[in-house]
Amino acid sequence: MTSVIFDLDGTLVDSEPNYYASGCRTLARHGVPDFTWEQHAAFIGVGTRETLEVLRERYGIEAPVEVLLDEQNDAYLELAGRSTEVYAEMRRLVERLHAEGVPMAVASGSSREAIDAVLAGTGLAALLPVTVSAEEVPHGKPAPDVFLEAARRLGAAPADCVVVEDSAPGVRAAHAAGMACLAVPYGAATDPAFAAADLLFADGQAGFDAEAAHAWLRARAGRTGRPAARPRPQAPPSVDPVG
Repeated sequence: MTSVIFDLDGTLVDSEPNYYASGCRTLARHGVPDFTWEQHAAFIGVGTRETLEVLRERYGIEAPVEVLLDEQNDAYLELAGRSTEVYAEMRRLVERLHAEGVPMAVASGSSREAIDAVLAGTGLAALLPVTVSAEEVPHGKPAPDVFLEAARRLGAAPADCVVVEDSAPGVRAAHAAGMACLAVPYGAATDPAFAAADLLFADGQAGFDAEAAHAWLRARAGRTGRPAARPRPQAPPSVDPVG
C-alpha cells in the first residue's frame, strides 16, 4: 500500500504568516527591525533551526541559536494558538485517505511543540498521529532525513511513499529520500525542483483538487502492484502531471 507523507506548513496549513510574524519579533529583539516578507520567503521549506543559523550569521546576532529558537517558538505558538487555517482541499484529501486506511504521516521542519499545537488546534491530530520534527533527525530539508524517519515510523519502504510538499527544498528532500512527490507550490513554481515533481499543481493551493490528487495516488498504487486503481480521470487544467 502506498503511504503518504505530508509536509505541514504551507502544505496542510497556511502557517507562513505566523512564522513570518514570529521571525520578525525574534529578529527585532536582536537588532534587526526591518526583516521583509521577501527575505522570509527565501526560507520557506527550510527548517527553523537552519533558517536561524543563516540569519544569525548574516546579521551578526550574538545570541546562541538555541536562544533564538526558543524565542521564535514561543512567539509562533502564541500566534498559532489563536488561529491556523487548514486548506480545505487538503483536509478533504486527508479525511478521504484516513477513511480508506492509507498510512499517513507528517514530516515537518517545525518544532515538536509547534507540530503538536497546530495539529491539535486544527483537528488534524486524530487523522495524522505519526509525526516527525526536524528536531528529531540530524538534518532538516533539503536533506531527506525527516521523510526517511517518517517512512521508518510507518513501517514503509521509501519507494512506497509519496510526499506532499509546497516547497522546492521539500521536493528535493523527497527525491533524495527515493520517494515520489506531489507538489503544491506556496507561491510561484519557478524553482527548477518543481519541474521534477511527479505531480505538480502549478497554481498552488488555488488550483489544488483533492479528487484529482486522490485519483493520481490510486493510479500510482495500482501501477506499483498495490491496491487496484480506478481509471485516472482527465486532469484539470491547473494540474501538471510530470511523469
